[in-house]
Amino acid sequence: MAVMTDMPAATALRAPAPAPAGCDGQKDAEKLRFIEEMTSDVDAVQERVLAEILARNAGTEYLARCGLAGATDRAAFRAKVPVVTYEDLQPDIQRIANGDRSPILSAHPISEFLTSSGTSAGERKLMPTIKEELDRRQLLYSLLMPVMNLYLPGLDKGKALYFLFVKSETTTPGGLTARPVLTSYYKSEHFKNRPFDPYHDYTSPTAAILCADAFQSMYAQMVCGLCQRHDVLRVGAVFASGLLRAIRFLQLHWEQLADDIESGSLTPRVADPSVRDAVARVLRGDPELARFVRAECSRGDWAGIVTRVWPNTRYLDVIVTGAMQQYIPTLEYYSGGLPMACTMYASSECYFGLNLRPMCRPSEVCYTIMPNMGYFEFLPVDEASGVAPGDAAQLVDLARVEAGREYELVITTYAGLYRYRVGDILRVAGFHNAAPQFRFVRRKNVLLSIESDKTDEAELQRAVDRASALLRARCGGGAAVVEYTSHACTRSIPGHYVIYWELLATTKASKQGAAQAVAGDVLERCCLEMEEALNSVYRQSRVADGSIGPLEIRVVRSGTFEELMDYAISRGASINQYKVPRCVSFPPIVELLDSRVVSRHFSPAPPHWAPAARPSSD
Repeated sequence: MAVMTDMPAATALRAPAPAPAGCDGQKDAEKLRFIEEMTSDVDAVQERVLAEILARNAGTEYLARCGLAGATDRAAFRAKVPVVTYEDLQPDIQRIANGDRSPILSAHPISEFLTSSGTSAGERKLMPTIKEELDRRQLLYSLLMPVMNLYLPGLDKGKALYFLFVKSETTTPGGLTARPVLTSYYKSEHFKNRPFDPYHDYTSPTAAILCADAFQSMYAQMVCGLCQRHDVLRVGAVFASGLLRAIRFLQLHWEQLADDIESGSLTPRVADPSVRDAVARVLRGDPELARFVRAECSRGDWAGIVTRVWPNTRYLDVIVTGAMQQYIPTLEYYSGGLPMACTMYASSECYFGLNLRPMCRPSEVCYTIMPNMGYFEFLPVDEASGVAPGDAAQLVDLARVEAGREYELVITTYAGLYRYRVGDILRVAGFHNAAPQFRFVRRKNVLLSIESDKTDEAELQRAVDRASALLRARCGGGAAVVEYTSHACTRSIPGHYVIYWELLATTKASKQGAAQAVAGDVLERCCLEMEEALNSVYRQSRVADGSIGPLEIRVVRSGTFEELMDYAISRGASINQYKVPRCVSFPPIVELLDSRVVSRHFSPAPPHWAPAARPSSD
């Protein structure tokens, strides 16, 4: 295979000049050499990783069912182990969740479940993990700053203002904790008791990050970030949407924040004792800083607010690939055009790799998969259908993917996932040494996404059907939904789902028009009915996290969807094959729909959501 590079030069990761033993420069050099070693002979590393996984898990029930009989070679693995989805593994995962401690998937005890942002039957997927995975994740984290320092040296001379949060966790019937992967990391000893590292010196106290109350956590992190504003060299959050939520929080609460900074005392709304104690070590009465905050925030002009408040910020550290691309223009507005660094590619199932050119433009972000993190295979995506068939015979090894082709990622992990379809569609953008570099294209089947939520077409259809039934019942059959589409609206913070409905008057009593025949409160109730029908990840984001705003129905005038078809045909679509898109993002189409809106309605209340243990399937 020809070796290409997507780096500025073949020596892009060449280690800096040797530094005295024990200093950070020496550590950086070691990490960069490790990256070079791992990417130089990808196939050999992958063969070793697979052999390790199969050897240590040889006694598991799952591999015995596959008929592997202790074999650790790739040929036997390819011949015996099927390609699977979460639904295939769900019975085994449920047994573990219900308390079965036998070696079903992993020979090492399952320490907890990591809850995926994807769902199965409306509930979060449970991904088994083992304790040593924290070490593997920590290793990948340790590689990020040595790479970043090649592009922006001196980041150890200041602090990072990162808005980091934990989410709710549950306990399975068998007593195992189930929580998101970042919550697991933040609550681990690796994070809580981490030694001081100048590259990971955060303005946010650990107690504030670990506070489960979203308001108290955000308020404490914001006030600490303001108090240390001249020390901040980088600002970030995990997702672009999270950083925008922090900016919106500043817009809403700057007056109280300024009052607290002036007096040196924290508002009683932050009641958590550990958070108050941690903030007290940072917050001092500072009338001058309070005047500055009031002057900047009272202007009503929020362009460039990040660099105005934190003037030494050199870049934003946020994920802006995939569904987060929609936030790029807003981030550019608030940051004054700061570069955005997407440093890492990871999921609940496995941590994959890192961006070796972190200061590239968002449209050019690609990730180098580190071959030591797991065993990786790829299903070629059919160019005509855009779908990756599940035929194991078509799987391609990491070292044998082709530049320019798209694949669906398939993983085998130390924690007991074997040939598992992650659902991420990736395109090979080039190579670093022998390691492919992948550009994230999309999540398979995902229609709508604001943050970590993922709503597919079937789920949206069910929600619309449920709301349509309510509409018919509430208006005596006088109106019906004849067509719909959707849009993830990110113009406001937080973003929210917009559903465009075209209504049809179905009775003589509705002659004045379907939209006029339906009371506004009925359509508001339809919004809530749709939200109740959406998955638990969406509902948690709405209720507990506040990261998604109320769902909106925009009723469009009669004939709008015919105009939409005419527009598509004018752009080359076949009239015989045209289907109404169930989600739209192309600006001219969104503008056309918005120009035909006759009424707008929002969900009047949050949907039901409460953390609860998964019920036993027995």
